[in-house]
Amino acid sequence: MDAPKDASPSPKLHTRLRVWEFADRYVFEPVDGLADLFLSISRTNGSMNLVQELPPRGPSANPKVRIVFGVVGVLKLAVGSCCLVITDRDCVGSYMGHAVFKVTGLKFLPCTTASSAEQKKMESEFSDLLDAAERSIGLYFSYEANLTLTLQRLYDLGDTFKALPLWKQAERRFMWNGYLLEPLIENKLDQYLLPVIQGSFQNIHAEVGSDKVVVTMIARRCTRRIGTRCWRRGADPEGYAANFVESEQIMQTKGYTASYVQVRGSMPFLWEQIVDLTYKPSFDIVRVEEAARVLERHYHDLQKKYGAVVGIDLVNTTGGEGRLYERYAKSIEPILSEDIRFIHFDFHKICGHIHFERLSQLYDQIEDYLKKHKYFLLDDQGKKMAGQTGTVRTNCVDCLDRTNVTQSMVGRKTLESQLQQLGVLGGNDTISNHPAFDADYKVLWANHGDAISTQYSGTPALKGDFVRYGKRTTQGILNDLWNALARYYFNNFADGTKQGCHGPSSRTLRIIS
Repeated sequence: MDAPKDASPSPKLHTRLRVWEFADRYVFEPVDGLADLFLSISRTNGSMNLVQELPPRGPSANPKVRIVFGVVGVLKLAVGSCCLVITDRDCVGSYMGHAVFKVTGLKFLPCTTASSAEQKKMESEFSDLLDAAERSIGLYFSYEANLTLTLQRLYDLGDTFKALPLWKQAERRFMWNGYLLEPLIENKLDQYLLPVIQGSFQNIHAEVGSDKVVVTMIARRCTRRIGTRCWRRGADPEGYAANFVESEQIMQTKGYTASYVQVRGSMPFLWEQIVDLTYKPSFDIVRVEEAARVLERHYHDLQKKYGAVVGIDLVNTTGGEGRLYERYAKSIEPILSEDIRFIHFDFHKICGHIHFERLSQLYDQIEDYLKKHKYFLLDDQGKKMAGQTGTVRTNCVDCLDRTNVTQSMVGRKTLESQLQQLGVLGGNDTISNHPAFDADYKVLWANHGDAISTQYSGTPALKGDFVRYGKRTTQGILNDLWNALARYYFNNFADGTKQGCHGPSSRTLRIIS
């Protein structure tokens, strides 16, 4: 995604480092020409400082050397600490004129010397968790652009804010490595403080008639109530919802830039699903008397960040899901207003397994809301023409499959409105009338949904064939069956190890997801 560059933060972040592994320390040597000082981290206690030169080397000190592309942070353990570094990266596009990278390799560098049998035992117990952390997926970063904030928020904060170091700009709830960076922040190592988000980043380039259009999708996964599917449901007492993801769709054409933000998240009250080897464990609503308070706190937080909110609930009207719907509807009723709306749409009853075109019935209910609260729009001079004053919050049980189909519909309708306003599409024209653009756009949203689903459930999204191809297919239905069985396996036999990293007794390992 290309746009006029914003004020670059100073000092610039290091983009390439040579790591020297000496017996007593790791020394990070910048090889990007941005600084003459080296970062030294003790291998015994994790203490760090800047030094002017490398330690002496000789026959008795022949350190291993590797190239890394950033320091993600330092993880503190009971037996010492570990430095997490990026060993490989792929450039996946650009944002505000700056390169965006996907992390494709992570490595822990241990900063501890086990001196007792007990410490060695603890290290062994942590090894599985550290291995899982090194396999973390969906991590993205930029050395120059702030990926944690929406375009509208960045614009409103102004150039002075954008000149701050990236870590000071970052929205902490979307900074995956916020806790890991604390030791570097304490040591004022601004050039090494690299914010990382978990989610997805993709863009497509298309031609619509004589106009070129670029569409970028960013998913930002919130770190406040992280965890895996059946092991993390509902909201906590502070109102933070599980699997809360902010999705921003950015469109650029003819020098104009438009952005639309919507969110997803688990039903925002206290409920859980106890894993018990059954295919679909029962739902348990916890502390019913607190539901309305927790939900109100969640929605008021959304209002502060996004303005008006319409909550779309896609769960079944009957059965276990029906009990959740009834609690949601009853708890939100006291705060309903012009700026907080609630719509229940029984996706399975209305659309079944193949008639997803019936989502038009849902769009008819929110069309006035979408037009009223608009989207963020900059003209070809970078001046604000309009702002988004409200968002759509969508949920099903997992906030994956039904949710992604619905969000892609909202995104499509919004994109068509933007293109019509700018004269790229005629007043009655649609994306579907442009087959190449339509196909790429479907794949964009399908990949977006798959990324979020894989991070939360371990598998791609179900119903993804409709988002990807615009219709249900036999192969898609078979894929759904396979992925559903895979989710059952992960829920019962794999996700527990990951979830153990999120418990209150292991705050230092909460990064794994």
